[in-house]
Amino acid sequence: MSGHSKFANIKHKKEKNDAAKGKVFTRIGREIAVAVKEGGADPANNSKLRDVIAKAKANNMPNDTIDRSIKKAAGDANATNYESITYEGYGPNGTAIIVETLTDNRNRTASNVRNAFTKGGGNVGTTGCVSFMFDKKGQIIIAKEDCELEADDLMMMALDAGAEDFSEQEDSYEVITDPEDFSAVREALEVENIAMADAQVTMIPQTWVELTSEQDIKQMNRILDLLDEDDDVQEVYHNWDE
Repeated sequence: MSGHSKFANIKHKKEKNDAAKGKVFTRIGREIAVAVKEGGADPANNSKLRDVIAKAKANNMPNDTIDRSIKKAAGDANATNYESITYEGYGPNGTAIIVETLTDNRNRTASNVRNAFTKGGGNVGTTGCVSFMFDKKGQIIIAKEDCELEADDLMMMALDAGAEDFSEQEDSYEVITDPEDFSAVREALEVENIAMADAQVTMIPQTWVELTSEQDIKQMNRILDLLDEDDDVQEVYHNWDE
């Protein structure tokens, strides 16, 4: 993660979204609805729901809001059916971008995503055009300020639970897992009351692209801002080394 802090990025993203917390909660609410529909409303028997709940807590979503979202999803037979669609494309200077969406209107979503890329000088590509440049991994970020354990002790705890890798950044620790082992590792750390700044299955770039031109940086930010404003967009992954 050449020279920049994942935790600082997450912190910045959350602070930036403080004014739009409702939007973040809406997105997580959609994920809860999909998880409940696929595996039921009992987190004890639904690992996907447990993972979404952990993500909700990392984003400071109140417990009663989480509970309401689960009950609503479980009790509403006429709940909206969300379809998961992933888009891949290119931003300025060949940057790779993956956009994960949950939508009840694929035409609207496709149009909005294409519009975001176009306005930032990029273009949507075909399925698989950039995803080969990323590794799908479970990623857990632990802020040093929230963790009393020594790095070695935390590392052994994570590796014993099944983690693939552990690294120390300036202000945080990063735990990487195989996607299949993510839930088990996250839950093992949760049992030990380890506070997590972020915990989710994500797409990690194999290489990073630097943007040196002010115009490229402006256009890349334009794409990311437009995607962030779209309620159908759940996650955006890219290999721009900010």
